[in-house]
Amino acid sequence: MSSTNSILKTIQFSEFSLWDVKRFLANQIESNYPIVRLGDYINQRSQKIKLNEFPDQSFGILGVSNQTGIFDAYTEKGENINQPYQEVYLNDLAYNPYRINVGSIGLKTLEQNNLYISPAYVVFECRKGLEAAFLFKMFKTDTFNQIIKDNTTGSVRQNLRYEILEEIKIPLPTLIDQNRLIDSYNSKISQAVQQERQALELEQSIEDYLFSKLGIKKTVEEKKQFFRTISFEEIEQWSVDTLGKVAKIADRFKGHYELIAFKQLINLCQYGLSEKAHKTKTGYPMLRMNNILNAELITHDLKYISISEQDFKKFQLKKGDLLFNRTNSKELVGKTAIFDLDSKDFTFASYLIRVEINDEIASKEYVNYLFNSSILQYQKDLVSRQVTGQANINAQEMQTFLFPLPPLPVQQEIANHISDIKVKIKNLKNAASQNRQTAITDFEKEIFKA
Repeated sequence: MSSTNSILKTIQFSEFSLWDVKRFLANQIESNYPIVRLGDYINQRSQKIKLNEFPDQSFGILGVSNQTGIFDAYTEKGENINQPYQEVYLNDLAYNPYRINVGSIGLKTLEQNNLYISPAYVVFECRKGLEAAFLFKMFKTDTFNQIIKDNTTGSVRQNLRYEILEEIKIPLPTLIDQNRLIDSYNSKISQAVQQERQALELEQSIEDYLFSKLGIKKTVEEKKQFFRTISFEEIEQWSVDTLGKVAKIADRFKGHYELIAFKQLINLCQYGLSEKAHKTKTGYPMLRMNNILNAELITHDLKYISISEQDFKKFQLKKGDLLFNRTNSKELVGKTAIFDLDSKDFTFASYLIRVEINDEIASKEYVNYLFNSSILQYQKDLVSRQVTGQANINAQEMQTFLFPLPPLPVQQEIANHISDIKVKIKNLKNAASQNRQTAITDFEKEIFKA
């Protein structure tokens, strides 16, 4: 039997700092670069500062998250800081020993202005021969993250103590190779950032284009007007509040085209099913409020509902139906999407309203984009009611929304133009996401053998 397949292996006593088979096996990594003990290249910051000895002075406090790494968290007076805190220097790394297994580690850069961090975090510096940026990126690889998970201790809360971190083995390229890998990584990230910036600029251009085509002037401040004549047919509800809202909307969105109440553009509207849905893939798939994002349907994380065929036919979605989210957080209530799936098996939940647009008067794509614009967001903010953290808009209120209504060909021209922009945005975001993923996977492939 070859030595590579041998079940038993001789291990030098000096290789064991902790008698744990799982931890020993986790350290058996392969690389084209030399494997070294991490503790020989890092040094823990152990000095603590009693900030409450400076009661009137304000101190900038740092935090660490698995999403952003080290960030400026808040400012606090010394008198309110009871524990001795640690100072974090440029290029130091800090991690939460109880959340390092989910990537809660950060690198202190010039982007962070604050200097101090809770003693709950482990702070350390990299010594000569190891670039802090290189080690930080290694922590973000799947291979090293698994090594970290295998080295955490504790039956309830997994904990990576600094003494354990020191014993972990890492591949160590030369400083020239470390910097080459860092530059390659940063180049891909820079490209991703540029693509994300371009996508954001395109998103912002949609609003400018829409206002320009409709002849609406963008206003920062509302005009203050005490009196205005309102025609009888404009009013659904006779109250000072309602009259004021109609006046505000009419003044704010006056443009080339008449403002038409949404009820004049639709054939029907209908609330969805209130029966409880389940994740088991039996029955009919049900769309819920989380399936609407950025004016589009998102069909992952579906739930299903078991109902009779007769009930299903009452709530069956048809291609071209507009779905209106009547209950959600303040910024998301009133979002819409068009049901554009070929499947005829879908139904919808009670938090959504199904609307059938009159195609002879309005383009459903145009209406959908308007619903997700600031023109309608302003109106939704006026009527939505906040209940236990959720905002609500009912079907009657939805039908009173006012839409600038150009001729049908102009509506379709606007919708097509916005659709083209959204395709470009999606392509840019996908490319940015791919660059971010490639940056770390290419880095990982060169350091660790598969």
